[in-house]
Amino acid sequence: MEGMVELDRLTRDFGPIRAVDRVSFTVGRGEVVGFLGPNGAGKTTTMRMITGFLLPTAGTARVMGHDVVAEPLAVKRQLGYLPEGAPLYGDMTVAAFLRFVAAVRGFGGAEKRRRVAAAVERAQLQEVLHQPIDTLSKGFKRRVGLAQAILHDPPVLILDEPTDGLDPNQKHEVRRLVREMAPDKAIIISTHILEEVDAVCTRAIVIARGRIVADAHPDELRARSPHHHALRLKLRAAADGLVEALCGLAAVRAVETVAVQDGLLELLVLPEGGRDIAADVLGWLRAQGVEVVESFVERGRLDEVFRMLTREGEAHHAAA
Repeated sequence: MEGMVELDRLTRDFGPIRAVDRVSFTVGRGEVVGFLGPNGAGKTTTMRMITGFLLPTAGTARVMGHDVVAEPLAVKRQLGYLPEGAPLYGDMTVAAFLRFVAAVRGFGGAEKRRRVAAAVERAQLQEVLHQPIDTLSKGFKRRVGLAQAILHDPPVLILDEPTDGLDPNQKHEVRRLVREMAPDKAIIISTHILEEVDAVCTRAIVIARGRIVADAHPDELRARSPHHHALRLKLRAAADGLVEALCGLAAVRAVETVAVQDGLLELLVLPEGGRDIAADVLGWLRAQGVEVVESFVERGRLDEVFRMLTREGEAHHAAA
C-alpha cells in the first residue's frame, strides 16, 4: 500500500515532559484512521507535527514523500487540516473567508469560484454563507473549518474532532462526506467519540501517554473485549439451577443475571477467550426444553477495549 503519511519514531518534548514518544505508523490511500486516546495522550501534538505547525524533537514525518521539517510548504500543499477549535476570522462572512482561503491556496477567477462553491455544497453551508462567522453556532463553525480543509481537494486530510459540536444529523452528513472522499485520500481523524470509529474508520490507532498501544481494524480491537461473542438471552424459565447449569457448559466463562421480570429471565452468557458459544448454548437450552424468547450475540465493546488499552498504557508509563 502506498504510504501517503509516514511517521518514523516521531517524538516531541515540552521541557522535561515527553508528549509524544517515538510514534511510528503509515497511512495509505483509501485508509481512514481513527486516532484515539484520552485527553493529554498526545493526539493533537502528533497531528500538529504531521501538519508542520509544531516541530518534532526527534524522528520524522513525511506527507506525500515530503519531509515536514525540510519541505513545510510542499507538505501544506498536499494536506487539508481541521485543527482543534478551528480558529477562524470571526468578523468575515463565510463566503469571504472561503474566498480568502482559496486565494491563499493560489486559486483565482472562475477556478476560485468553483472551488468555493464545491466546498460550500459539500459542507452544506448555503444557509449561512453571508453571515459573519462569529454569529454562527459551534456546529456551523466546525463545518466552515471543514470546508476550508477540503477546498483545494488535498490527497491527505488531518481532522481533529471533526464532528465536535454537531447535532446527530450534521454528524451523519460529515461522516457521509468522509466516506465519499476516502477512496482517493489518506484521512486521519482524531476523536474521543468511539461511534465515529464504527461509522467511518477502516483502522484505529490508540495512543496513551504519547505511545501507541494498539493499531488494528476496529473489528480486531472489538474482539479483545470481554463481551466479544457474549450471548444475551431472554428466557421463559426460572433462574433456580439454570444459571449454575449454564456455567458448567464448555467454553462458558460466566453467566450474569441481568433481570427477572414478568416470568422472563434475562441472562448474559460470557465466553472463554471470545469463542462463539451461541450455537452450543442455544442447542443445550432447546434440549432442556427451555423457551428462548430472544437471543443476541454481542460483537464486543470498543469502550471496554479503549479503557483497557489506555489503562495498560498508563500503568506501563507509571512503572517506567
